[in-house]
Amino acid sequence: MIKLAIEGMTCEHCVMAVRRALSRVSGVEAVEVNLEHGEALVRGVVSAEKLTAAVADEGYQARLVG
Repeated sequence: MIKLAIEGMTCEHCVMAVRRALSRVSGVEAVEVNLEHGEALVRGVVSAEKLTAAVADEGYQARLVG
């Protein structure tokens, strides 16, 4: 499981945009995005760099946690 801190999310629309962006990355099996905690949990075989780039393409910032 990869945990990302997501900055810039303010509403459920943001959550859906981040979830959709992460889900489109090749190798991702499941995505959970939590607005309250400002984080995303991603399951799959994928690099954190590809995930953070996908989030950045949607206009948000992501960084690997842990």
